Amino acid sequence: MNPTRTILIIDDDPTHLQIYRMVVETAGFRGLPILVSSVGLNLPEGETIDAVLLDYRLAPNISAANVARQVRARFPTVPILILSDLLDAPADTAPYVQGFVRKGDPEKLLARLRELVGQSV
Repeated sequence: MNPTRTILIIDDDPTHLQIYRMVVETAGFRGLPILVSSVGLNLPEGETIDAVLLDYRLAPNISAANVARQVRARFPTVPILILSDLLDAPADTAPYVQGFVRKGDPEKLLARLRELVGQSV
């Protein structure tokens, strides 16, 4: 695997950002954490992004579907993977994302990211 593959990690919890950054970096990816605040998020400029890991449950006034739309506008071809504790993929994000993984299974998460990064090459 190319260690320069960058995974944009989007969450509203700084602790979760650190955890998922550690998970993806241990697997050889470069993790780029983006904190969602109550007023939104600032997507990176000038970065090559290979995949996006987006937490589904965010701040009360910003939805994952809204964030996914923003990501899709900035990075039109980059695959987005939703991370959630829900049992099934959330319908509101379906038009924007390429996958869904339940929290608590880092091996499955990494396997899905590897698939998505392979598709984006």
